[in-house]
Amino acid sequence: MVRRKPGTLLPLETEILAVALSMLRAGDATFHGFGLAQTMREQCGSRSLTAHGTLYKALSRLEEFGLLTSRWQDEPSADEGRPRRRLYELTGEGARVAERARAEQALAPPSRIASEPA
Repeated sequence: MVRRKPGTLLPLETEILAVALSMLRAGDATFHGFGLAQTMREQCGSRSLTAHGTLYKALSRLEEFGLLTSRWQDEPSADEGRPRRRLYELTGEGARVAERARAEQALAPPSRIASEPA
């Protein structure tokens, strides 16, 4: 397994922050993991979510880094059989990291397709 350098994010984590920032700007300050996954697929055509466990592990890491906060949803679920859900929220630092990643991506040259001649 490849170890990451301290202070670096995985592509999935960067994508989560970018989508959380766009949701915040659209007026959704909090989000559930499942709703985030749906938005990621809609906005980015995200292929980085191989399983929902992948998403929730990444959300947990982002919370450990101080880029997200979470809490249990207080209001009872309309669907009695469904368990409680966590609400996530982008922190100020998370928004700054997302903005920085977005700016870096905008400056990066477009990646070439492997079959194109160099």
